[in-house]
Amino acid sequence: MAFGFTPKHVEDFPLNDLTQQQFLVLANESARKVGWQISYLSDNGLIGYTDNGMFSTDAEIKIKIEDGIATIRSASIGSELMDWGRNKKNIANFISTFEALKPTLTKEELNVKYLALNDQLVSPEDDLLKLHRGTTNEEISGFFSIFKPTQGFFVTPILLDINVLIFILMAMSGVNILQPTSESLLNWGANFKPMTLDGEWWRLIANCFLHIGIFHLLMNMYALLYIGVLLEPHLGRTRFILAYLLTGITASMASLWWNDLTISAGASGAIFGMYGVFLAMLTTNLIEKTARKALLMSIVIFVGYNLVNGVKEGIDNAAHIGGLIGGLVIGYAFIPSLRKPEEERLKFGTIGLLSIVILVFSFVVYKKLPNDIGIYDSKIKDFVSMEEMALDVFNLPSNTPNDKILYGIKDKGIHYWNENIKLLESFNDLELPVEIRTRNKLLKEYCELRIKSYELLYKTISEDTNQYQSQLENYNKLIEAKVKELSAVQQGE
Repeated sequence: MAFGFTPKHVEDFPLNDLTQQQFLVLANESARKVGWQISYLSDNGLIGYTDNGMFSTDAEIKIKIEDGIATIRSASIGSELMDWGRNKKNIANFISTFEALKPTLTKEELNVKYLALNDQLVSPEDDLLKLHRGTTNEEISGFFSIFKPTQGFFVTPILLDINVLIFILMAMSGVNILQPTSESLLNWGANFKPMTLDGEWWRLIANCFLHIGIFHLLMNMYALLYIGVLLEPHLGRTRFILAYLLTGITASMASLWWNDLTISAGASGAIFGMYGVFLAMLTTNLIEKTARKALLMSIVIFVGYNLVNGVKEGIDNAAHIGGLIGGLVIGYAFIPSLRKPEEERLKFGTIGLLSIVILVFSFVVYKKLPNDIGIYDSKIKDFVSMEEMALDVFNLPSNTPNDKILYGIKDKGIHYWNENIKLLESFNDLELPVEIRTRNKLLKEYCELRIKSYELLYKTISEDTNQYQSQLENYNKLIEAKVKELSAVQQGE
């Protein structure tokens, strides 16, 4: 049973008395007998794919012949972590079929079959099995190798390193690694509509490298690693990093458009974008046809599951969808230059045009989005300031003359409570979430209670009487209850 990022099984099989050409003929016929679909054939081996049906995991089998040894490698295609022995069984079936077929053909017959097969072989100068040192999956030999940039796997490790490094720095600064506070996330660059639209546009990118706890980080890094291994070798460094950053922006913009008070952070929007790019490519012939089905199923399941799971409270599905749509657009835009890799002008022209279009579109949306919550947050500071001035009468020294106390009650206290009511009523013109409107309603009731208690206090002092004492105590109790109600609303209880 193989376990790992890409479960696989490898065996060396000696050619013994067979020539390389004779072995190739037997290997080709044995592979077809066990049901593999051969996609690549050369003097140095073959590449084939199992076909286990729509809802089963398939494998890529690579046979490379070198120095009298055939190295047979079966690796799972898809996102499974454990193969339950399927890859080992693939190789065992091939070897047993090979051994059963070998005695039925003479060496002369094998030589004749090789001549008939010759037209299907890739030319020596184009033979990837001879020139290629290994796929990205093969080069990831251990845990720490996933963080080391290599040929064909360069940008993905750097993105992994940046995400992990930022998380470590957050932890070192005292941020909780399991459940960071909203304040911590905002301090480190989370996307939050009132702040992002208030000139802090850099949050659109910063939040793509920020995570809400270690489990969030681990899940996103696994998803990034998986799509990076599959996609980066096809896109190359420039397209890959551009796609990550641009889809991160489209994800962040979608989050701003949909959410009012959601604090959004994580690489998942950009990762969904990369899956969108790959989905676009899987609808073309840029990916090997046999592998396309298994990869398409794997990615559709990942996207579908995460979108359904994203319906849960606390998950920013708008960012996921925004990233996915952005990725599909970018993926289809890349296809012409991917079909003609020799045309550098087409490649960089596409990259430049895409960048301009997405950045200009994002800028226009950024400027057009209403920031009513930002306006509210700014003005509610005035409420706090006027509340402090209205309550200042209770901070007067005990020997303060009555005329100054009465001035503090009526001309400052009641005046500022009325000003706060006017301020709260002005918020009716803003598009605000229900929870904020509920809080405003309670704040207005709080101000009205304060005004009534101040009016009674004014009468008590000006008339020099205690007849309003019980009413004052009753208002104080009502004010205290209203403050507790406001506190409960603010805490989301």
